[in-house]
Amino acid sequence: MQLIGVYFVSSMKNSLTDNFTKDLKARAEMLSILTADKFGSETGTADEESAVESLRGMVNNLYINGAEIQVLDASGKIITTSIPSQNDYVGQRNTQTVVSRALQGISDNEEYIIADDNVRKKVVAKPVISGDKVVGAIYIAADMKDLYATMSRINSVFLSGLLLALALTAVLGVILAHTITHPIKEMTKHATAVAEGRFNRKVPVFGNDEIGQLSQAFNYMTDRLREALLQNEEEKEKLSSILANMSDGVVATDESGAVILMNTRAALMLGAEGPLPEGAPLGGLLGLDPEQTVSVTQGIAQSAMLHLSPLDGEDPNIVRVTFTPIHRREGGRVAGTIAVLQDVTEQENLEESRREFVANVSHELRTPLTTIKSYAEALDDGVLEDPQLAVRFVGVIRNETERMIRLVTDLLHLSRLDSKESSLRIQQTDISDMLEDVADRFSFQIRQKRIHISTRVRKDVATAWLDRDQIDQVLGNLVSNALKYTPEGGTIQLEAHKSEDGMLAVSVRDSGIGIPKKDIERIFERFYRVDKARSRNMGGTGLGLSIAREIVKAHGGSISLQSELNEGSLVTFTLPLMKQRGSEA
Repeated sequence: MQLIGVYFVSSMKNSLTDNFTKDLKARAEMLSILTADKFGSETGTADEESAVESLRGMVNNLYINGAEIQVLDASGKIITTSIPSQNDYVGQRNTQTVVSRALQGISDNEEYIIADDNVRKKVVAKPVISGDKVVGAIYIAADMKDLYATMSRINSVFLSGLLLALALTAVLGVILAHTITHPIKEMTKHATAVAEGRFNRKVPVFGNDEIGQLSQAFNYMTDRLREALLQNEEEKEKLSSILANMSDGVVATDESGAVILMNTRAALMLGAEGPLPEGAPLGGLLGLDPEQTVSVTQGIAQSAMLHLSPLDGEDPNIVRVTFTPIHRREGGRVAGTIAVLQDVTEQENLEESRREFVANVSHELRTPLTTIKSYAEALDDGVLEDPQLAVRFVGVIRNETERMIRLVTDLLHLSRLDSKESSLRIQQTDISDMLEDVADRFSFQIRQKRIHISTRVRKDVATAWLDRDQIDQVLGNLVSNALKYTPEGGTIQLEAHKSEDGMLAVSVRDSGIGIPKKDIERIFERFYRVDKARSRNMGGTGLGLSIAREIVKAHGGSISLQSELNEGSLVTFTLPLMKQRGSEA
């Protein structure tokens, strides 16, 4: 409106000014023609007073509001004027430029002047031509006050319209801005709430315009973001649960080798106390040397075997560590390492036991086989011709064969116990009779070594549910060992009583040579002997205590040994007194 107003006011001003000027020129032209005729009719005939009065009448009749009209002669003197107050100027010359130009015969003469009262006036001068001669001039100075008053009113109208338009524009702008900014403010609040984790808020949709479509898209994005975060939390919980319940330890590091994640199992395996040592270097945590640490950081190392000491000071655990580098998608750089710790102590011990078992079986079988082969070769070389020597050699071969048969029988028995193929025939058994039968079975060897054997059964354990044959074998192995390692004149005591936990406790105590403390923990291992040469010469296979332990475990009991060197040993095993569910009768 300002631009239009300026253009309109300027055009209006120019138009009014042009019209005003054209009107003045037209009036001046008409007056010049009348004056020329008047000058033509009066010339040389009328007197000068009459001509002036005639011209004055014409000027007064041609009234222009706020304008001064002068009739000038050829010399520029004022003949008459339309303003009575200006009569004093009659007879004086008008020296203005427009007048001079008009007297020179130039018809287009106009200019602006500012009067003494600061009123702008438009001045027009026209020559009065009679025939081909300029006989005078018409001078009109019109006041432009009314024109500028009109322009002032027009400006006031436009200014009022502009102010009204500005007010309406402000109101409409506020309303329009509110319709735009209100949804944006709502979306801003919603975005802040989403950033703070509140995904249950919805942006109100105020229409189907672009802002409405943006609100719908924002709500859809919030729903998808909530679903993605919920899924991410679920996956995180699953991962945390998996890591917490894994039997293997997991340690994650960043690209510099600093620990950023460790599960509880890894902390226990590494002996970490208190909070998890996150941020610690992996090499120092695992005890790697500098070369291994660099290999792990560069993603070269694949695995390592570590011997870690637990917090309780027991034997070191054997841990296999597998390193898996994490590569970045861009550039292929190593962004970190995942170390998986597997406790292979039991596997290594089992493997060591297997190797030791195979070596022991091979050794136990090789010794009698070598003896049998040697004596058979001797018989084949001519010993058969000597009856006495041949009989002795055949006896040695028979003893070694029986020894191998006992060894194989014990191994088969252990195999059946390990594979649960040997079922128990549980029956109610008199404990006193069972102990007496065992003592009677070894009566010949007892008398030979002049060993005193006694049995004692307390009243609270008169009977028990067990496999009589299997327990007889256990007692036979224990009494046989006691006889072997108890010197002549010693004692062996068989006792049965009720233990504190309500089970049958059967013990075999001897006054033999005893067992060193360092061997007690391994005494129940297969083929383990305290004095290997002496045990083998006594005919033992090293499997008796192992078989006894497996039989007792099959019954749901336990077996233990206490011994002091040169003071004797005490072997105690416990069995359930009552019949167990699922046991064979």
